[in-house]
Formats: sequence, C-alpha cells, structure tokens
Amino acid sequence: MSRITKLRTVRIAERPNLIWIEIETEDGLTGLGETFRGAHAVEAVIHDQIAAQILGQDARHIEAISRQLHTPYVGFQGASAEIRAASAVDIALWDLKGQRHGIPIHEALGGANRLEIPAYNTCAGYSYNSNNVARRVISGQDTAQGPYDDQVAFNQDAGRLANSLLEEGYRAMKIWPFDVFAAATGGQNISLRDLKQGLEPFRQIRHAVGDEIEVMCELHSLWGALPAERICRALEDYGVFWAEDPINKMHDIDALADLRSRVKVPICGSETLSGSTQFRELMAAQAVDVVMLDLAWCGGLTEGRKIAAIAESHRRALAPHDCTGPVTLMAGLHLALHASTAIFQEVVRATLSTWYRELVTELPALNHGVVAAPTLPGLGTALHPEVKQRADAVARESH
Repeated sequence: MSRITKLRTVRIAERPNLIWIEIETEDGLTGLGETFRGAHAVEAVIHDQIAAQILGQDARHIEAISRQLHTPYVGFQGASAEIRAASAVDIALWDLKGQRHGIPIHEALGGANRLEIPAYNTCAGYSYNSNNVARRVISGQDTAQGPYDDQVAFNQDAGRLANSLLEEGYRAMKIWPFDVFAAATGGQNISLRDLKQGLEPFRQIRHAVGDEIEVMCELHSLWGALPAERICRALEDYGVFWAEDPINKMHDIDALADLRSRVKVPICGSETLSGSTQFRELMAAQAVDVVMLDLAWCGGLTEGRKIAAIAESHRRALAPHDCTGPVTLMAGLHLALHASTAIFQEVVRATLSTWYRELVTELPALNHGVVAAPTLPGLGTALHPEVKQRADAVARESH
C-alpha cells in the first residue's frame, strides 16, 4: 500500500503563475508536480476539491486517479484550472512511481525509444512568461537583460542570434515576430508592410547561417484564418520547419484543417488543448503535422502518453512544450524519450541558465543542442528546500 497522506502546494510571488504540488505517501516518498497560469485558482482546486477525492487513495492507482480528476463536472473541455490541477497531481504520481521502483519515469512509462533527443531553443528572455503578462511587446529599443535575452535578440539581429545558437550546438530555434502586429486588427488582417517586417528575422537568419539551423514560427493563436494563411504562405520561402498555433482558437479543428490544406509550411498544434479526445479529433481531421502538448495543461503524463500513442497511430511527430517551469520540462523530456514519434524537446536557454536552477535540484543535461536522458528515479529532480523557506513563498497543506 502507498496511501496518499498529504498534499502540499507551494507558490512564490516572484513567479506568480507557477505552482508546485508535493504529494506525500505513507511509505515516506514525496512526488513533485507543477502547473502554470492561474496559480491561485489551481491552489483552490487542489485543496478545496482534489484533496477530498484522493487523500487516503493508493498512489499506485495512477490511471484510476487520472480518470477521476480528468473528468470534473465542469472545466473538462480545455486546460481549465481543474485540468491544470489534475495535471500537476498526475505528474507527481508518476514521480512517486519512478521513485518507488528506483527507475526514471521514461522507464516507468514502458522504456525509452531513445536516450537523447534534440532540443530547440525557444528564443524567449529571462522573464518571459514568468509573470502575469503573457507576452511582452518587443520594440527595437528594448535592452537585453543578459547574453541570453533571445526575444530582444531576434527582433534586433536574428542572424547574430542564429550564429550564437549554432556556436552552442543548437540546430533549431523558435521565434514569433508577427505577434506585435495582431493587436491592430484583432488578428483579423495583416498588411503587406507588416508581413514583410515580420519576415525580416527569417531573412536575416537565412542570410547569416543559410540552412544550418531549423527555424520554427510561433503564432500564439492570434490570427484569423485569412491572415494566418497569408503568413504561412510567406513563410514557405524560408523553409520554416513549422508554423505553430496559427489560428484563434486551436480547438476550431475544421478551420485548422482547411488552413493546412491550403499551405505548404507544416502546422504544429497545440499546447493549449487538453486531453486525448481533443488531440484525437485534431489528428483525425488531419489538421496538424506536428503534435505539441504541454503535460502541465493536458492532463499530465497519463493523458500525455495516450496522446503520444494517438500521434504514433496517425504518423504524426510529437514535440513536448515548455517555456513555463522546470518540472514541466523534466516531465516533457521523459515523454519525449519514451514516445516513438517525438522529434524535439523545447528548452529556453535563458531560463535554463538562471532561475530554473534556483528552483529545482536537477535540470536536463544539455550538450551541443542534445538533451540526455535523466538517470535518477522518478522525475529526477525535486524542489530546492530553500524554495519553501523564501519570504515570498506561500505553502498550503491538506492531510
């Protein structure tokens, strides 16, 4: 028996969108989970709803708990607070499973298909996505906060940034230069002038490094079908590896499938979706070429491996998302190592080199743009004990 005896949530004011959960069991183990966005709401769901459902349950029954938590009476149609909370719990249960058996999660999932996987660098900065502002508008006048403030870099000299990444061994990068133009029309149109300005970083990259680096374009679900098609067609000239989340919103599968049928650039989606059913429908409609999932939003590793299996059955590539938190990164890496069609693990070198290291004991081993398999049991990482002692930390327990 491995009965759940305590749930503890931890959040810090410095990173107000992040929340961690620690699940303790009667056999003395502690599993770690994480999710992102709306930390206060997730905290309430965990302690006011989930605690009463899972305290006293056997932590080994991951599938049963996942089914119980992934079908709340309300909030099941997307990555709601209920599903984000369930995702964090699920990741912690898999961490417990790996620890209990003394094996990494990728082995607990059924074994690795590979022991390393290429990383691509999402060209964000040190504070990107770490506060209550989803995306910071970049202008040419912004000043870099350090050598890895890559969002400023791709707006000012994308060719130089590409060279910097190649020097560190990265062979793929992701940028989003069109975002700043969406607000003017609510994403319903993009002028030729703005289109050409948005294409400029891609031109700079190809001029500087030729075909030595793959480039992905993130579109952040900001565009209607017409401007999305215009952008995607223009990206074809630069050999863009994928256009990610091109339309608002990505659950409009018919519109997405129609767009994919009209353009040549591969379509990637979507970290914003939740659960295997939505992903099944996405792939059945042939709406994407690459499946992007976030384990802290889609239901955790239990749902994530089901989504990976659906991707395999549809011959679709898989690429776990992370530019939010270090635990999600570790969980995504384990799935990327296990899933047969996984091709990349997303990383942000700015956060890997700075505040991620301040939060957890271990991070992925990255060498020349390739991420190695963790070898420690479970996730292979834990919260630094100091995190809970911080002056800005808020910890809450249910037992």
